[in-house]
Amino acid sequence: MNRVRSLSILALLLVAATVTAQDLASFEKRIQSRVLSNGLTVLILERHDAPVFSYATIINAGSAQEVPGITGLAHMFEHMAFKGSDLVGTKNWSAEEQALRKVEATYAAYDQARHATVIDASKVEELRKAWQDEIAEADKNVQDNQFSEIVDRAGGVGMNAFTASDITGYFFSLPSNRFELWAYLESERFRHPVFRQFYKERDVVFEERRMRTESSPFGRLLEQFLGSAFIAHPYGFATVGWPSDLHSFSATDAQAFFDKYYVPANMVITVVGDVSSAEAWPVIEKYFGRLEKSPAPPALRVVEPPQIAERTVTLRESSQPIYIEGYHRPASTDPDSATYEVISMLLSNGRTSRLYKSLVRDQKIAAGAAGFNGFPGEKYPNLFTIYAIPTPGHTPEEAATAIHTEIDKLKTEDIQADELQSVKTRVKAGVIRGLTGNSGLAMQLAQYQTLYGDWRELFREVDRIDKVTAADVKRVANSTFMESNRTVGMIESASKGGAK
Repeated sequence: MNRVRSLSILALLLVAATVTAQDLASFEKRIQSRVLSNGLTVLILERHDAPVFSYATIINAGSAQEVPGITGLAHMFEHMAFKGSDLVGTKNWSAEEQALRKVEATYAAYDQARHATVIDASKVEELRKAWQDEIAEADKNVQDNQFSEIVDRAGGVGMNAFTASDITGYFFSLPSNRFELWAYLESERFRHPVFRQFYKERDVVFEERRMRTESSPFGRLLEQFLGSAFIAHPYGFATVGWPSDLHSFSATDAQAFFDKYYVPANMVITVVGDVSSAEAWPVIEKYFGRLEKSPAPPALRVVEPPQIAERTVTLRESSQPIYIEGYHRPASTDPDSATYEVISMLLSNGRTSRLYKSLVRDQKIAAGAAGFNGFPGEKYPNLFTIYAIPTPGHTPEEAATAIHTEIDKLKTEDIQADELQSVKTRVKAGVIRGLTGNSGLAMQLAQYQTLYGDWRELFREVDRIDKVTAADVKRVANSTFMESNRTVGMIESASKGGAK
């Protein structure tokens, strides 16, 4: 072992040792967990470093819960997240409710007419105008941004939401003395959500898709790549949705999705920060206990069939070339998941990683190269993905050859003990670093509780990584990195491949 590597490992071990107190036993003493009578899981972790707290609400549903016709709908909830309820965000709920019903009725008529076998253009335009008129009427009753303004006035920061293939998340932070206000506002969003300005936000999402996917060569490549890698599972759908669906699904569809997936039994809320558990639980029971009990949604039935032949997608663009390949691997709950994490770090962890040293530093054929797990999600069997960005004068094919050389080494050569230990230490240090901030910790605890049914798996994952052996790496590499299990996507220069 050389001196530089020895010092690097020593430094990482010191980082880990510094936070040894943040182990599972320590967190078990400080985290309180309850399942309310309606099925909602809530975790509270007291941390009195500053007079603030953070929260994360995770819904156990994402784009993987969509079906053709409503792709992109899960993402719509991110955009509708803080529109309010029948009590927040409205000037006159009675009038707004009536108007929104008319919006849905006129939209249903318009949508049916424009998808008819024989289309009457004048009738479609008449129905479209009637729908738009009802939208304008409903908008008269909207109190724009009232929810976010209340949070801002209370000192809230970081209010945001995200949509992934497996989950949808909501989060922000507030001063500790605003805990009850938070409980009221957050529970109110789920007690009686109002999908006001739905079609306006649907247009925003369509524009987002246009900018990030249709106008981006890399976005187009990823969409084609995932669609090729997954032929049955909804992981093959783009989270942003297909264009036709973004022009078609309705607020009525959103309500049905909400009623099925946004139920207490399918939600986890984590609160981390300067709160008193004894005082917090009655407040949580008071507000979140209002949410109506409903059965948890059924499990996803579809299973991606084994891939039996390599699949390749090639885009010829006047843009930066890129190479990406993915191999099907089990879900993150699989016993070998820790081994995949170690392999990812071996290939990708900074300037000491194998891909960087080979493709970037030594051969200078790529500006960047890395491999990562969990694409596009983790809950179900997913992809171990590797990419490289060729430097000028070099091609995706050259990058592929170099990547496969490194993969072959994993399959045929034993990892040296010092390299394996270095990787393990870095993985553990990364997990530990994620425990420092309230917001990040709240999110991690909520995600692990959602995915594994137990937040403790966050810490047990470190133990599993520690047990990974060189033989495990070789075994998993040989069972995964096979040509027949590989999907390839690349962008080639249009000048090389010819006109598009």
